[in-house]
Amino acid sequence: MQHLRHCQVLTRVLLPSSHSAQQLKNNIPLASACSGLLSLRWGSGSSHQGHNYYSSRGPRFRYVLTGLVAGTGAVLAYGLHHNKAEQAAASVTHTSSLPVYSQEEVTKHSSLDQGVWVTYKGSVYDITDFVAIHPGGDKILLAAGGALEPFWALYAIHGQDHVLEILSEYKVGVLRPEDCKKQEIANSTDPYSTDPPRHPALIVNSLKPFNGEPPPALLTDNYITPSALFFKRNHFPVPQVDPSKYRLQIEGLLGGTISLTLEELKSRFPKHTVTATLQCAGNRRSDMHKAKQVKGLNWGVAAISNATWSGARLRDVLYHYGFDTEVAAKARHVQFEGLDLDVTGTSYGASIPLNKAVSEEGDVLLAYEMNGEDLPKDHGYPVRVIVPGTVGARNVKWLGKIIVSEEESQSHWQQNDYKGFPPGTDWDTVDYKSAPAIQELPVQSAITQPADGSIVDSNMEEVTVKGYAWSGGGREVVRVDVSVDGGKTWHVAEFQNSEKGQKPELSPPPGQAWAWKLWEITIPFPEGAQELELVCKAVDSSYNSQPDTVLPIWNLRGVLNNSWHRVKVKVN
Repeated sequence: MQHLRHCQVLTRVLLPSSHSAQQLKNNIPLASACSGLLSLRWGSGSSHQGHNYYSSRGPRFRYVLTGLVAGTGAVLAYGLHHNKAEQAAASVTHTSSLPVYSQEEVTKHSSLDQGVWVTYKGSVYDITDFVAIHPGGDKILLAAGGALEPFWALYAIHGQDHVLEILSEYKVGVLRPEDCKKQEIANSTDPYSTDPPRHPALIVNSLKPFNGEPPPALLTDNYITPSALFFKRNHFPVPQVDPSKYRLQIEGLLGGTISLTLEELKSRFPKHTVTATLQCAGNRRSDMHKAKQVKGLNWGVAAISNATWSGARLRDVLYHYGFDTEVAAKARHVQFEGLDLDVTGTSYGASIPLNKAVSEEGDVLLAYEMNGEDLPKDHGYPVRVIVPGTVGARNVKWLGKIIVSEEESQSHWQQNDYKGFPPGTDWDTVDYKSAPAIQELPVQSAITQPADGSIVDSNMEEVTVKGYAWSGGGREVVRVDVSVDGGKTWHVAEFQNSEKGQKPELSPPPGQAWAWKLWEITIPFPEGAQELELVCKAVDSSYNSQPDTVLPIWNLRGVLNNSWHRVKVKVN
């Protein structure tokens, strides 16, 4: 009975929280769920309150215990027999006697109602019965109707033999060879045909050019966002840059135009690393759109991500090539031009104030690494500028030119976009020169779990809320307040400002808090509540806080939405 009680706890913790998954859970006997969990050998050998001996006793003991808990000889007999098959099957292989399916047929099975099918290395699997006992909850549904590989790449545990053994039990066929190759075929006449592949979990807001954000529940799984899930904001096709031929031009210094190779950038200047969050100006535009129509990509709450960036300090490079007091007396801005071009040959451009560019505390980088690896193509390979604490639009990718100048960049994106206007301004009356270009962003926070419209179990008697918080200009977030009753009462969340299992990072120097803070809190249900309105708001080191509603900060472009984030969930 002690083991059964553990199963009851684990079933409650590990099963999905969505309404559809909740219904499925209710239809699965406890013993069935427990046997599925036990067959996982308790993950990757980690202990659960000291009970990691399930794994150490070996596969035979695993099935004996499963049979005892389930109370059925059939499970026990099947387990003992299947153990021999597992020992013989070290990898997932094709079976010629199984049916052959097209990708179109697999795609039809992308929900619990239609069945959940996935592909892996050319094989097709029906994992519908496994969804409810998946240790990662209903995140497995993100791969429904598609390939497992991009998702498994994010979590190393999936490469272990016992996971492949479990997967093999659900194999129902093989994928048609032509469908295996189809993704490799691109239309050579399409200017976007050479764009890199993207992670299928990304929520696509625009395909050409590509703009996508991760599902909120995945966003805050990691303090450092995996590069594949880092939100992507492109304006044009991704340029194809040969690193051996790459040249970075620098203009506006006393010595004339400078041309710098990638190798020179790496060898002549010390490598500096900064952990910094980037946020699109349009993050949470969809919430503003609900209040009153706006124009722009319909970003949710995940057009924000956090990464480590490495490269040369812009300050070091400028001083090395002749920046001095004479230049500083005239110049006011540093302009950046990318190598990405529109159909007219116009490049993406932006600029930042000179004092930010050359400040010792500004940490502006000419970055060539992201999360310890070469920049991915979608994130600016081979070089991009990273301007910590500043709106994502100024962090120009595929950097081709730097200009030290008396004036701002005259690009469309500096002069006629990424600006905030009063609520009363419409497209007939807007005067772009009346508003400054966005640089530092206001304090921000959002809830990533639970999802809006989801259902929580009343038997739990409490709800766990997770999210992120960040403020521009290097201002540290000092507090996040969370409410479950629409803002009538508040609770202070706990910060998770490091990867799980690592020591919390120390508070940064004042004015250099470039990275977000993840937060979490568990709050009891209000008595008799049938619906919860979850709300969060952050406070930064300057005691800036978020406005409670959208309309006072509404603007026709839908930028700068930092109103209280609200999520409604039902109590079942």
